[in-house]
Amino acid sequence: MNHRSLMKTFVSLSEFSDGSQDFSYDGNHGPSHWPIDYQSCVGKHQSPINIEEHNVKNINLPLLHFENLSVPRSSFITNNGHTVMIKTNESEPAVVSGGPLRGNYVFEQLHFHWGENDFEGSEDYINNHSFAMELHAVFYKQIYKSMTEAVNHPDGLAVFAYFYEAADKENPTYKPIVEVLPKVETVGSKHELKEPLLLEHLLVPNMSTMQNYFTYNGSLTTPPCSEVVTWVDFKDPQLLSHNQLAMFRNLRTSDGNKLTHNFRPVQPLSDRLVYHNVFNIDNDVPLQDISKHNENAGNKYNDGLSVRSSATMLILFVVSTVLVTI
Repeated sequence: MNHRSLMKTFVSLSEFSDGSQDFSYDGNHGPSHWPIDYQSCVGKHQSPINIEEHNVKNINLPLLHFENLSVPRSSFITNNGHTVMIKTNESEPAVVSGGPLRGNYVFEQLHFHWGENDFEGSEDYINNHSFAMELHAVFYKQIYKSMTEAVNHPDGLAVFAYFYEAADKENPTYKPIVEVLPKVETVGSKHELKEPLLLEHLLVPNMSTMQNYFTYNGSLTTPPCSEVVTWVDFKDPQLLSHNQLAMFRNLRTSDGNKLTHNFRPVQPLSDRLVYHNVFNIDNDVPLQDISKHNENAGNKYNDGLSVRSSATMLILFVVSTVLVTI
């Protein structure tokens, strides 16, 4: 790698948390041109993908566990030319663990992806279906101390993806965010949300559906497209009104045009498996098969992904034995 490419990559990695990369979603700097400056954008395990439910493997994973989501936080929303991003104060970091994650992951920021209309906008698809919007909550692995360091490790990041469909009724949870969008229409503008932000309202919108998700190993969906992300895509979409969605399309890019779409096209799945966490049912994927595949495909899932099935089978065996003796 020459000096120019090395510096460009370093700048991109160090600035991922505020989204200052030099790229766009169309024209000479659009997704098809990203590999010119960022070779990793043509990697084998890129994101986003199309998740086809008939090809996923069901699995029982440990419960996702969140800490400090109920802490009221001052937060700022910023237009970085590619999206609007929300960051919070870190006096008490929000942390997630469990599920497919090995270790604790610290919340860094959240941002949105949308399209020109209410029928497209998400980055990941489910069964070839594009949602109107997608929220990404970005976490870095706690042992790496920072986002900048975490992107240098294959298990460095976890991104939680939430899908949205258009509806007639306004979603009150997003009203404080949408109402400040006119104040950050220009690139580089930053504004503090009027009320303290409770991350639990955004990241745990419905406790009963939080264990229903797809997970796979992939990449950042913006340059440098580093393949360091464990993706968690929650299956059940939320609703935003047509007007709320339209407000995002009024944001401006660095050249002054409206930011009407900011999603990367889906990428090949290649040799990866996508897992569907199906809570509280028997796992139909033998643990040894998962481990074997992950070694071959470079996945990070390993020992301890699912022991519930073995426990369930043991309980059933004991129960059946007792019944027979009776």
